[in-house]
Amino acid sequence: MEGKKALNLGFTEWDQREIVLANRRTFLAALGAERMPFTLLRQFHSDVICVLNDPPQEPRRGDASITSVPGIILGVQTADCVPILLADTKRRIVAAVHAGWRGTLQRIVMKTVGRMQMVFGTQPKDIAAALGPAIAGCCYEVGPEVAQAFAAQFPAALEWFEGPFDKLITDDSPNPLQWLNMMPPGHQPPPPRVHLDLRAANRWQLLEAGVAARNISSSDLCTACRTDLLFSFRREGKSSGRLMAVIGIRPEEA
Repeated sequence: MEGKKALNLGFTEWDQREIVLANRRTFLAALGAERMPFTLLRQFHSDVICVLNDPPQEPRRGDASITSVPGIILGVQTADCVPILLADTKRRIVAAVHAGWRGTLQRIVMKTVGRMQMVFGTQPKDIAAALGPAIAGCCYEVGPEVAQAFAAQFPAALEWFEGPFDKLITDDSPNPLQWLNMMPPGHQPPPPRVHLDLRAANRWQLLEAGVAARNISSSDLCTACRTDLLFSFRREGKSSGRLMAVIGIRPEEA
């Protein structure tokens, strides 16, 4: 419904557990998947990938999951990070990936493609990828430590940042301004900051992993810009809810 906030699908301090569970049932029913086992991970901004042959009794720790088993729904929760869904359309393998800046830095989506290759024989050219709503470069301000970490890992990092990226990654000298303007230590102007496009960084990783550009689709919605529709932890803090991206393989009889 136009102008209506997305259902909160994550357990938070401000929302009741019963309401969230009802929201999840509504969400799955809309997908025609209310009878399929639903699997989430205990996400912790890692590069840990779980290969699931059946729904675990307790949520496993990780930030990506893969399955070849029909009837299992894989899901990731986000409120600014990038949700990425992968499907090997030839071998019927699916994966759900949660990519914040730490996971992106650790190449979680590239490693997920690699795990699909290693375990199931997936060919990257057969993968269809979808990147969902996330905080965009217009709103995702980060400090020099993030810029420097990306510059050290990725030759293409400059393409994903707006602002004085070159200055941040090359100038490691002490800030002299506190002496020039006679400010005491701790009162000098803060270092400049830049804006990071996480979706562009993950799209680059998919391309590097061999996924065809024509098989990658990406939402252009910014969670921080569109808090009327979406949730953004960066913009809303503890009052933010959680979005969810899910993928699964329908049983043949479904």
